[in-house]
Amino acid sequence: MLLYIPIAWFQLIHHKVRFLATLGGISFVVILLFMQLGFQDALFDSAVRINEALEGDLFLISSQYKSLTAQQSFPRTRLYQAPALRSVASISPVYFQFGKLKNIENGQKYSIFVLGIDPGKVTFKLPDINQNLDKIKLPDVALFDSASRPEFGPIVQEFNHKQEVKLEIASFNEIKLARRFKIHGLFSIGPSFGVDGNLITNYSTFLNTFTDRKVDEIDLGLINLKPNANIQQVQADLIASLPKDVKVLTLDEFIDLEKKYWDLRTPIGFIFKLMVFMGFVVGIGITYQILYSNISNYLVAYATLKAIGFTNKYLLIAVFQQAFILAILGYIPGIICSALLYDVAENATHLPVIMTLNKNLNVFFSVFLMCIISGILAIQKLRSVDPAEIF
Repeated sequence: MLLYIPIAWFQLIHHKVRFLATLGGISFVVILLFMQLGFQDALFDSAVRINEALEGDLFLISSQYKSLTAQQSFPRTRLYQAPALRSVASISPVYFQFGKLKNIENGQKYSIFVLGIDPGKVTFKLPDINQNLDKIKLPDVALFDSASRPEFGPIVQEFNHKQEVKLEIASFNEIKLARRFKIHGLFSIGPSFGVDGNLITNYSTFLNTFTDRKVDEIDLGLINLKPNANIQQVQADLIASLPKDVKVLTLDEFIDLEKKYWDLRTPIGFIFKLMVFMGFVVGIGITYQILYSNISNYLVAYATLKAIGFTNKYLLIAVFQQAFILAILGYIPGIICSALLYDVAENATHLPVIMTLNKNLNVFFSVFLMCIISGILAIQKLRSVDPAEIF
């Protein structure tokens, strides 16, 4: 029986500079995959931040609804039909639209997402909003999202210093008719790929700001059910009783609809998928070149081993061992660098670029599969090695 020889490891470290360069190439692919997956997940997670923060068991939307950023209103009377069911505890209308907010420092106007709610009802799950509902009962008073992108100016710093900040917000359709707001509170939701910042006010102020909007045309209806109510049954009853110009969704369905819009109906979802695939293909190419080069450089050694009795199986296992070693050693520095880059990206974009266990496993499996595929392609040359021809 032939003794075990760690030929895979010895071949890899024989040329140390090339070995380190090899690990650098694989680590780069690991970083590339992590960053693409990180931004892809950030796209989906940030897109549903508002959805997840809303307080509701069921959600009423227009049948033409695409996403929160693609406004599609429907008659408010549809929402008022819901309390006809005994299981419905309360309803709440929500208006939303993009407006132009004037930076308090440089006067530049930036797009901000404005939500108009009923301050007499709990619309969000966030304590920072619910504790300030009495404040926004006053006209022209709003709450500002402290996690918004910095282009809106030092609103948070000014508020922390003065406990009040005056802003100007205008409708896109009436940009010259700006309305003055007073910020009397802060909350934290954060931006997304489609929204740079958020502002919450009462729906009367909202309608006075966006004068082209009608009070009987809402963008979203929240339906809260009584304890122990069967959500699926109430949903089915509402779907059966309401006209077909609206949809009734659970929270999970509402979130899934938003994610599907960004994943399937926008170019950015396709681009992220394509970049992840291209990173995987590039990784296969890099690893294949490395393994193929090693086999070519040590072809005489492989032929010698075959001549003295080592089987093809042993030599093929050695190649796969090299692929596995490269996957492991290339992954470690890759994940360390990616974690640091995630922090930089999150601070720069205010998006949820977060390292998760699921992401770690996906990238490691991808890198491992990438190296195995490269190994399968590279061993074709080794299979054809004939000791007689080499010597």
